Amino acid sequence: MKTITGFALALALSFAFLSVAGAKDMNKGAKLNLDSLMSGNARYAAGEPTHPRQGMERRKEVTLSQHPAAIVVSCSDSRVPPEIIFDQGVGDLFVVRVAGNVLNDVNTGSVEYAAEHFNVPLVIVLGHERCGAVTATVKGGEAPWHIGSIVEAILPAVAEAKKCCSEGDLVEAAAHINVERAVKALRDSNPILSHLVKKGKLTVIGAYYDLDSGKVELLP
Repeated sequence: MKTITGFALALALSFAFLSVAGAKDMNKGAKLNLDSLMSGNARYAAGEPTHPRQGMERRKEVTLSQHPAAIVVSCSDSRVPPEIIFDQGVGDLFVVRVAGNVLNDVNTGSVEYAAEHFNVPLVIVLGHERCGAVTATVKGGEAPWHIGSIVEAILPAVAEAKKCCSEGDLVEAAAHINVERAVKALRDSNPILSHLVKKGKLTVIGAYYDLDSGKVELLP
């Protein structure tokens, strides 16, 4: 993150400790899968991706079933392709993409489906730097057509950011809060996701992608 002060800076300074502390509450499967994804991101950010499980053999392997390691709810932004930035292969991620990584009944249902039917132990809500949907919401003005529904979904995060972040980059602060709100909504979603979370079978976390460095940062 760059040029962020106030609330967002305090949040940034707490990431390292809180993300490690939160990892202790994960079940073994979620922790192993998250470690694999973060190792993949480290390779990608360093310019040394291995492009695993992308050949003909892997394609044949997953024709009849899938066992993704994680569900990733991410923005539709073309610069943030989860399989690439985590250096994963075919069948490794169950990706739900929508502008602004916002939630509605359809994409929440997609998360439920993967968590329940494929026993995926990990959900990552992935926001990113300089998000166009968040930027448009912060700028305000009329949002035409169905774009208005995206703006409406992000408005609560922008309102919260304005209250607590008098200084610094409002867009980045709102983008972080937008991720946090989605994480909480999924953790509390009844009846399926909240039940799996309480049983320790599902971990839902937030993360933030830096467009410049290529690094993914875990959020508390």
